Amino acid sequence: MSLKLYVDRLSQPSRALLIFCKLNGIEFEEVNIELSKGQHRTPEYQEVNIMKQVPAIVHGDFKLFESHAILRYLASAFPEVADHWYPSDVKKRASVECVLDWHHANLRRGSAGYVFNSVLAPAFGLPLNPQAAAEGKKLLSASLATIDTYWLQKDGRFLLGNSQPSLADLSLVCEIMQLEFLNEEDRGSIFSPHKNVLKWIDDVKSATTPYFDEMHATLFKVKEVTKQRAAGPSS
Repeated sequence: MSLKLYVDRLSQPSRALLIFCKLNGIEFEEVNIELSKGQHRTPEYQEVNIMKQVPAIVHGDFKLFESHAILRYLASAFPEVADHWYPSDVKKRASVECVLDWHHANLRRGSAGYVFNSVLAPAFGLPLNPQAAAEGKKLLSASLATIDTYWLQKDGRFLLGNSQPSLADLSLVCEIMQLEFLNEEDRGSIFSPHKNVLKWIDDVKSATTPYFDEMHATLFKVKEVTKQRAAGPSS
């Protein structure tokens, strides 16, 4: 069956999905849905995902949205996927799912809320929202502390004390990469209390090379454009 991925590389979960498929040799067709141009709101895309979000997939006659559900499906549907991504052991698998569920209610809400409302909103025709940004930053900082002191354990380089990355590692690090849109001083102050988190991010990048950098190239290009716009016209 053919597999189509409907993604925008500026979307954190889209990048996680693309990296996962590349790493595991899963063949797919990438269909670019540009969020900034409103392509996710077209009637054509609504036929793929009624929620009008990315990512989504079509695998043969099967449609699926929500990034964590997609990752779990692909890890189960393609036998070539290594077990460490989504363990067959029921307890280890449940632990990975626990991190994924925690992610959407905590890290994702904090990170996305802070970056969007402090930097990215104007690109979508919306005003910056300092109050929402402050709330997002508070949740983001608390989430990074939880990763540092709870999800990362001393007996392994990756979440849950694992020696190899899981779906949770990939999903969470792609989320954190959105903080690249912040200025260096702000980003540094957010990460400064969490040295273990910084090492873990580097470990995930190394474990997913070369696809991690490939799939984040668009983010860095847009980051530079955003930075130049914020600086204003040169004299």
